[in-house]
Amino acid sequence: MTADPAALLDAEFGSFPGLIAAWGQAHGDAPALYDGITSLTWHETAALVERIAARLQADGLERGQAVAILGTSTVAYALVFLAAIRAGGCAAPLTTSASPDQLAGMAADSGAIHLFIDRAKLTELGDFTLPTANQIVLDEDLVSWMAPAGTLAARFDPAEDDPFNIIYSSGTTGIPKGIVHSHAMRWRQMTFRAAMNYGVDSRTLTSTPLYSNTTMAVFLPTMYSGGCASIMGKFDTRGWLERAQAEKITHTMLVPVQYRRLMQYEHFDDYDLSSLRMKYCTSAPFPADLKAEVLKRMPGGLIEIYGMTEGGLACIFPVHEHPDKLHTVGRPAPGHFLKVIDEAGNEVAPGIAGELIGKSSTMMLGYKNQPEKTREGYWIDPADGSTWQRMGDVGRVDADGFVELVGRTKDVIISGGFNIFPIDLEAELAKDDRVAEAAVVGVPSEQWGETPVGFVVVRPGVGVEALEDIRGVANSRLGKTQRVAELYLIDEMPRSHIGKLLKTELRERVPAKAR
Repeated sequence: MTADPAALLDAEFGSFPGLIAAWGQAHGDAPALYDGITSLTWHETAALVERIAARLQADGLERGQAVAILGTSTVAYALVFLAAIRAGGCAAPLTTSASPDQLAGMAADSGAIHLFIDRAKLTELGDFTLPTANQIVLDEDLVSWMAPAGTLAARFDPAEDDPFNIIYSSGTTGIPKGIVHSHAMRWRQMTFRAAMNYGVDSRTLTSTPLYSNTTMAVFLPTMYSGGCASIMGKFDTRGWLERAQAEKITHTMLVPVQYRRLMQYEHFDDYDLSSLRMKYCTSAPFPADLKAEVLKRMPGGLIEIYGMTEGGLACIFPVHEHPDKLHTVGRPAPGHFLKVIDEAGNEVAPGIAGELIGKSSTMMLGYKNQPEKTREGYWIDPADGSTWQRMGDVGRVDADGFVELVGRTKDVIISGGFNIFPIDLEAELAKDDRVAEAAVVGVPSEQWGETPVGFVVVRPGVGVEALEDIRGVANSRLGKTQRVAELYLIDEMPRSHIGKLLKTELRERVPAKAR
């Protein structure tokens, strides 16, 4: 074993479980995991991962088999995630916001024989049981369940195509699709580790759930690098600021709605965040005005990451280096390739909007047990037969190669034969000083096929009587085919656990008369 585990990261491919053990030996007394209550050193973390992995193997866990985890993010949760991979299995964190039927579907789909669940979630489910043979209560039974102290798991040397984790998609009304990532994909993502300034002195504060790929984007690099992952079970503005200050946090991942709440907090400037070296944002559109405010008021660099959990294309945008490009998501990362195509599959010129497709060495293995859905997500280049991932977005590329998102492919409104991009309408509504947030969706129309309707969150003191004027002002600046047919007041935009706007829910709120 090398004296410097960081040197292992220079290899084209390597063992993530091997890195955990190596950091446990070389960096043993340094902090590795903390959740506000439990704190573990690297030596303790590596030892506990071995004990959990050994018990999983003794219970008959097969190579590549899923280990399901359900509950609030804690140190115990993180240990089981790491141990599932160490044992040769595959971590399958389940979405806590899912319905019981969805959870049952995910558990069955994963093929897991182990379910690690915390007491709060178990109580919430009541008599509802999930289809797994072994159930371990994370915050009560884990220590007594794992193998005895000093036990080592059997050796596991991962192959590149071994499954590393299954991330279940969110924002769906059916059974979420299981996105399978390989060991090779996760290893290759570490190409950007040095550029993002991770190291043994990194202390990363995570405040999105460990079942989200958003969190994995910072949790895994921190673990790879021998740093410390500080885990928040649930984000709250004051709590985040207190921990960031007290723990001298160097790295963090926040979604746009969390950045917005921090910027709006009246006591934000009272906290010392000078230890921050790098901040990240992903998972949802990051408005240009919010980027500008974060750059101005929060120390350290700011990197926006654009991509899909499925992989394909990633854009890495160092926002602090390009303050004139805040309306974009940056340029494709090294080794990532982008095409913008029209409906016929032809590549369009710079500045023209079209469907975004991408390919790279960091693409998913596929959707678990759903080969047809996997194929539907691909675009095959007729010229050379190469496989590209459909990104689900409409966008355009400027002369400098920066990518600007226009909207989701499924959200494009076709009204009277014209394509309408909701982002253009939302931008006009948001220009109004009375509007705090705006969203536009398409609904069926007998006359036009579809018609755009809007929702706004207004600023304090603005009432429903202002809606018609807000709509009129916006429509006066829009083209005839773009105009918002109806505008509705909403107290808060519906969002997923990682801050994605749920436009499906907005469509369901549109009164029938407007359709």
